[in-house]
Parts: sequence; C-alpha cells; structure tokens
Amino acid sequence: MSRTAFVTGASGFVGLNLCEELLAQGWRVIAMHRASVDHRPLASLAVERVIGDVTDYRALHAAMPAQVDAVFHVAGNTSLWSRHRAEQLKVNVKGTRNVVKAALESGAQRLIHTSSLVAYGLHGGTVTEDTPPRGLGSTINYVRSKALAEREVRAGISKGLDAVILNPGHVIGRHDLRNWSRVFRMVESGQLPAVPAGGGSFCHVRSVVRAHVAAVDRGRSGANYVMGGADSSYVGLVRAVAKLRGDRPRLLPLPVAALKALARLDELISPLLRREPDLTRDAIELLSTNIYCRNTRAVAELGYEPKPLAEILDDCHRWLIESGRLKPAKPR
Repeated sequence: MSRTAFVTGASGFVGLNLCEELLAQGWRVIAMHRASVDHRPLASLAVERVIGDVTDYRALHAAMPAQVDAVFHVAGNTSLWSRHRAEQLKVNVKGTRNVVKAALESGAQRLIHTSSLVAYGLHGGTVTEDTPPRGLGSTINYVRSKALAEREVRAGISKGLDAVILNPGHVIGRHDLRNWSRVFRMVESGQLPAVPAGGGSFCHVRSVVRAHVAAVDRGRSGANYVMGGADSSYVGLVRAVAKLRGDRPRLLPLPVAALKALARLDELISPLLRREPDLTRDAIELLSTNIYCRNTRAVAELGYEPKPLAEILDDCHRWLIESGRLKPAKPR
C-alpha cells in the first residue's frame, strides 16, 4: 500500500516540485494551499487538494490526517522587504508552531521541515551542520524567522515529535516564479546594472525534493542537513544566465552603501507604483555576504545529489521558455 504525505505550501515553488516527486515515487499526496493562491498547477496533478493556512490552527489540524506517514512543512514566507515583517513572522514562526502542534496531536509518523541555509546566520564563509547557529541574532527578518521556526521544531522534538530539518541553499528550478528565476527576466530586460559582491551555494530543486523524500526513511531524527553544491558569486551567476540568454551584461562594481541607497529609494517608490521593490536593503545585506556550505552529511545519509550550476540554470531556463514566461534565447 502507498504511504500518505501531507504537504503544506504545496502550491509554491518547492511544494509543487515535492508533490511531483512524491507522486512519482508512489505516494498518496494531500496538498494544502491557501484559497487565494493560483492552484492551477496543483490541479493538474493527481493530489488531493485541501484549502488551509498554516496560521489557522483549526483548519490545519482538520486537514492533517491522523497517523499520517509524513508531514512535509514547506510553506514559508521568503520576502526580504521590511513591509512584510509582521506577516513573515506570523507565517514562518507561528505557522511552524501550528504544524508542529498538529503533527504531535495527530500522531504524524515524521515531520520533514524545510528550513534554509540562512537559518545559520551570515557567517561569511562555509557552513556545515556543526557551524554555530547565529540566525536568531540577525537583523534580516527572513533569516531570523527561519531560525525561530527551527526553534519551534526543536521544541516539538523535545515533546516527542520525530522530525528532520533540511537547510537548502539557493534553490533553482522549474515552477520558480518569484525567486532566482527573476534573474532571467531582469537580464532580458536589462534591469541588472549592478550585482552585490557576495556569493552562495546553489542547488537543483529536483535534488532538494528527492532529499526531502529520502529524509522520511533515512534522515536522523533531530538532525539538520545542509544542501548546496554549486558555489558561485552572484556576479558569476548573472553572467552564466546572460550567457544562456545570448547577452553580455555590463555590470557596475557599486559599493554596498550605494546599493543600499538604491534599495532604499526603490522601497520608497514601489508602493506608489503598486509593485514589490526589485531591490531591498535586506536583500543587499544578504547578497553582499558569502554563504557557502558542505553537503557531506546530506550526500552520505540522504543520497543528496548536487548538480553543477550550468545544469541547474539550463533546466530552469528551459522551463521558463516552455511555459511561456520567457522568450527563446538569442542565437549565439
């Protein structure tokens, strides 16, 4: 008999990929999403959709089956705009607290919590699972909220919850509409004259979701698993994207102070234009730091498969074109 997975944030970037992978591996999938999101991609999958919000405990508890084989808590708010701080804390911290409570009360067999590499804080170097966590002290709300969410999971573990925490770096792949896929569109429109001087570890969404599924049986309860594999500066990433698009961007080497000034201006005018800012001060601070990681534990224990940056970007690029979200690249 197939096993049952309950997935929060199922309509999001990682959530959709996870649902596809679970179905491919023969799982029955109960996919929870908010009523306000575009559920059409989910509707094309053989999942059982339920309406709910992780911030609404009653709806969450009612949707989660008793004794479910695995709860995948993927829902999260990744905004780097200060205007969303209150909502972000509500979703990432209270929402995780609710998922932990519901998993305990429903007798879930295991919780797989999707965290982030940034939950360790901005160390400016290479992160492993043994790196002292500093996320709680970060001034970047997203970073702090992910660290606080992990604290909620550990509180649940102390009460008997069987849980595993996954910390992917920068995830790229199909179904990405709001994260790193924006770089392709900004390169195409010429909106990337300057890029922060930091760098990070990038991972293929397919490898990440396969590690999620593997964590059900192979992950150690209470353990963290960091995942990256393709280390690149952000300037290098933009140049790799531009190469795929057949472009040659001229990137200006602006100092962090100048980038933050531009971000502050964008944050001020974007509400007047009824749009999200393209630059925020939190994003500049985060992307001006080098955050790399080692995959040793994830590879050894979960069978995580890091992919080269060229393959990661090529897959995302192909999906953006095939789905009509990006024009075909210029002939080389």
